[in-house]
Parts: sequence; C-alpha cells; structure tokens
Amino acid sequence: MTTAPPGTGDAALDGAVRVDGVTGVAEVPGVDKLPTGIPGFDHMAMGGLPAGRTTLVSGAAGSAKTVFAAHFLAAGIALDEPGVFVTFEETPRDIARNMYGFGWDIPAWEADGTWRFVDASPDLDDPDVVVGDFEFSGLFARLEHIVRSIGATRVAVDSLGAVFTRFADSGPLRTELLRLVGALRRLGVTAVVTAERVDEDGPLTRWGIEEFVADNVIVLRNQRDAETRRRTVEILKYRGAAHTKGEFPFTVMDGRGVVVLPLATGLGHVSGEGRVTAGDPRLDDMCGGGFFSDHVVLVSGATGTGKTLLVTSYLAGGVGSGERTLLFAFEESRSQLFRNASGWGFDFASYEENGTLRTVCRYPETLSLEDHLLAIESAIDEYGPDRIAVDSLSALERTSTAKSYREFVLGLTALAKERGVVAMMTSTAPSVFGGNPVTEGNISTITDAIILLRYVEVYGRVHRAITVLKMRGSNHDPQIREFDIDGSGIHIGEPFRGVSGILWGHLTVDRRAEIDQLRELFDD
Repeated sequence: MTTAPPGTGDAALDGAVRVDGVTGVAEVPGVDKLPTGIPGFDHMAMGGLPAGRTTLVSGAAGSAKTVFAAHFLAAGIALDEPGVFVTFEETPRDIARNMYGFGWDIPAWEADGTWRFVDASPDLDDPDVVVGDFEFSGLFARLEHIVRSIGATRVAVDSLGAVFTRFADSGPLRTELLRLVGALRRLGVTAVVTAERVDEDGPLTRWGIEEFVADNVIVLRNQRDAETRRRTVEILKYRGAAHTKGEFPFTVMDGRGVVVLPLATGLGHVSGEGRVTAGDPRLDDMCGGGFFSDHVVLVSGATGTGKTLLVTSYLAGGVGSGERTLLFAFEESRSQLFRNASGWGFDFASYEENGTLRTVCRYPETLSLEDHLLAIESAIDEYGPDRIAVDSLSALERTSTAKSYREFVLGLTALAKERGVVAMMTSTAPSVFGGNPVTEGNISTITDAIILLRYVEVYGRVHRAITVLKMRGSNHDPQIREFDIDGSGIHIGEPFRGVSGILWGHLTVDRRAEIDQLRELFDD
C-alpha cells in the first residue's frame, strides 16, 4: 500500500491511497456531533448537529425557524462558544427584541463580543434597491472577518428565502447556495440555515434546491390538529450521522425557547424492591403489599365511582408515611378538592401548610399537552415530590388527538420513572356500567398497575366494585370486591359471589351460588 504522490489527480482526495490499483480512503474519522443545548433535541439527534457542517432548517410560517436558529446560538454562548447571526430579513434590533422574552439578552452578548450580527436585511426605505443586484462575495468577506475576530464556532443564517427573492431568475441560486455552504465549511463553523416552506404538504423549500445542497435537513412543522396547532420536529437527513427517526413534538416557551419532547429518554432508570402504601390497607393487600416505588398506576372508572377519593387516600397515605406529595388537578379547583378531602377526614390544608402536599390546578384548555407536560416537569423538579397524582387524564384527552394524548401519557410515564416518583393517574371509563376497562388511547400497556372501579346493579340496587387488573412484577388479588364510600372514606369489603360479567356490563347472576351464600349465612 502506497500513498498517492502529490500532483496526481488522486491526491485531490484527502487521505486517498492506492490499493492494488484502486483508490480508497484511509483512516476516515466518524462524524463528530456538536451539542446544540436545545432541550430534548440533542437526545433525538443522538448528540447534536454534525460538527463543521451546514444544517438546513425548513418550515412554513410560524414553525419557529428563527427561534430555533437563535436558540442554537444562545445555547452555544452558555457553553462559551461565540456565534454569528446573519439576517437577510429582520433587522438585528427586531431579532434582539423578539428573542428577549426567551431570556436571551442579545445586546449584552454583543457588548461582550460573544454574539455578532451580519446585517444583510433589505433597507425598505432605499428606493434604489434592484432585484438581482445582490452579491455574496462581500457577505462572505464580512462573515469571515467577524468569525475570525471573535472566534465563533456557530453561525445562523436566516433566511435563504429572503435573499433568494432578490435574484431576477433562479438560475444562479444553486451555485450561490453551494458557495455559501462551501464558505461556511472552510470557516470550520457549525451552521444552521433556515428556509421557507410554502405549505406543510408541499415541497420542503420554496425553491426546491436547498435541501439537496445542505449536509443535513431538519423539518419543523406547525400543523393544524383539530382546532389547535401542534408543532413537531423531524430530522430528515443527517449525512453520515446517526439520528432518531420520526417526528417529535416540541413547543416554544417564554423563558426557555425551543423545547423538544422526546417520548422517552431510555429505560435506564433503576427499579427498587421497596413498596409504598396505596393509602388503604385493604388495597395494599389486593396489590400484594402496596405499589412499588417506581410504579405508574392507572385508576379507571365511570364518573362517581370514587377515582378522586382513591387519589385523595393515596396522597394522604404518602403524607402519613412522611413523603412529599404533588397533585395535578384538571377538573376541580383547589378549594373544591380541599373541601371534599375534609369531608372524608383528610386535612389537605394542614398538609399544604407543613409542606407535605402541593396542588396545581389548571383547566386543560389553558395550555397545549406539550406545555402541560413541561409544566408538570418543572413542578416536579422544583418541589421534589416522592409521589404524584394526575386527576384526570380524560380531561386532557378531550383537548387533543389520540396521537398527541398517547405521546403525552408516554412522556409523563417516562418523566415519573426518570425522577423516581410513584405516580397515580385517573381516567374516566366511557360507559357507566362496564365497557372498555381502560381509555381508548391504549395507555394500559404503558402503566405498571391498573385499578378498575365499576358500578354493579344487582336486583335494582347499585353497588360499587374494585379490582386490580394488572400489577407488574407482583402477585395481586384477582377478585372483584365490593366497596362502600362514607364520610370516613373508602371501605373495601368481600368479593362478589354468584355474579359475573361485572367488568363488561353484561351481568349474570348465578342463583345456585346465591342460595349457597344464603345457606352459609343461616349456618353461621
């Protein structure tokens, strides 16, 4: 094996070698990743953006392209990596003002030399602007000077669509774009370049060439979902670099910027053998000794069957064990919850005063599901609870599509496990008597335990039934038991006898079993 001599055609290939008359490449390194610092994105990108390359960020109006580009630079500054923002559309003053709400003080960064603008925005007051009169050479010279003067490692260009409209015809566009990408590569920077998309279902870019020239392509979407809009991000192309496939939901938040919500960040959490009380000794016995400390529990039942009471007992049980508890309520106000808990003998007000309980009450319609999940995450991280409760998932389900709802529940489940808290979630069954035992979102496979509450009508009288349908990792009582509710809470009794079809609402009574039961009573 001999290295190709300089001056030959093969020598133009960096690292090219001659192997038995065939040109190959020796010691080719892998693609390094540059962490973007955008929450959630680096996880789906398996480390960040390919370093030293240009990434095209495409999206229709309102998809947060400019915010994504600015966040990329802002996160770099937090990592001591200066950045340059090239703007072809908005003025630097407007960009700085629009981004201030995300907590990014761009004027301060300009003052200390970690953020610089290259202002190529059009002067709308200049009557002598001529279409097709734009020249990239001067821009490249300015960009190179600033990058080298501040030691920039990140560059954002916003947006290609704005500058391409200045060309009289589309002929030179591909050539000029190749020049831009080549100039960024020679500077050794990692660049984000934004491009407009006419509509969500059309071509990726307005001109149809940008995605073929860029090394990587990220697509931001802001699609209408029923009566709301839902933002998603997808890595469409990563040349030579691994990445997660598919779309991930994201949101844009005041004080944070772009936040991507990976559905789960892995299954690396540690599961312990410890048990915690469900809040009722009989329910603990039915569950084989209580819940595991990392369990996510779903309580499903028709309206009025006692789901919120079960949550109240569960939270009070945590307080009684010296745990910190956190309740997210989406159907009842704090005052109503506290009044009802007091009626069952639980003093939520005193729990809150001594710091063992915190309640967060909010209408589902006030935020998107993505924002609700982030609000739950912030509350958990700020308060540090041992157990949480969400009452109810059905209230959140009605504000979203089935896909968004399942992604929310998956994200909530992953969050609880990553934070090491036991979680109880309630869901309203679709029918009063029996029916589908869990929600139609097929979330049963995500949860560790399922408790079903049902109404049972026997000879004109309505009874309540409870059963543990699922208890992952533990034996449990498979029987369907009757329970009552009074002023002191929930009381779980004996199993139903001589009755079948309770869970599905097709009730049948075995008269022979009923007679045997009466005989036992008389014998006693």
